[in-house]
Amino acid sequence: MCPTAGTARYGRTVTSPEDLHEWLSFEADDEHRTWLFDLTFLTSNWDCIYGRGCPGVLTGPAADLDQGCCSYGAHFTGEADRAHVEAQIARLGPDEWQFHDEAAALGGAIHVDEAGDTVTRQAEDACIMLNRPGHPAGAGCALHQGALARGERPLDWKPEVCWQLPLRLVDHVDESGHVTSTLREWKRRDWGDGGQEFHWWCTEDPLAFVGVRPVYEALRDEIVELVGAPAYDHLVRALADRRAGVPVPHPARRARSLEVGGPQP
Repeated sequence: MCPTAGTARYGRTVTSPEDLHEWLSFEADDEHRTWLFDLTFLTSNWDCIYGRGCPGVLTGPAADLDQGCCSYGAHFTGEADRAHVEAQIARLGPDEWQFHDEAAALGGAIHVDEAGDTVTRQAEDACIMLNRPGHPAGAGCALHQGALARGERPLDWKPEVCWQLPLRLVDHVDESGHVTSTLREWKRRDWGDGGQEFHWWCTEDPLAFVGVRPVYEALRDEIVELVGAPAYDHLVRALADRRAGVPVPHPARRARSLEVGGPQP
């Protein structure tokens, strides 16, 4: 644990880094892998606030558009990801998906763009899969809504990048072939240069830290899909065994505490 900002040590003041996080790691010897989990984010009360005042990821605040992080369309991780999503798109009817007919006329909702990337098309300046405010099915991703309407999980319908957000799994292989798999929050840098142009990003702002459950519980299905049940269960047991209280609070929560002059619930 790093000392708290302002703690006197050896005759000097120690200031914690602004983006201070606490991590948990353990070995999975049968996999030649080390798991590394961002406890600060996973135990935080971050929650997706789409439709609840989310300012979106344009260059200025745009909560009224109800686009969330769907303004630019989705990238695909490969042909399997694309084929799976296309199969789910085929299940949607015009009453569920605002741009159903437009996509059909264009040859499908997914294409290869000028940069050579496989992405969802855009319609009216956002992802073609996004129903806009005023649509009978309601604003939101047609794939997400279609899954819920059928009693299925949205993560089983949506592009991988869409259901994984705001989680990010990164694998690093060292010279001996050992893999370190890090599960953390998705940061601006993960979007590339364009991420720095966002007016707002949800894991940086206390506006999105309003959940009633910690992330590792609220996003259990997504985490298990990313790391597997054994690693997830080990994470949960490790958290249950803790005796020293909660991990380091999320930076967005600490910033809010400083603004109002005290710890926040």
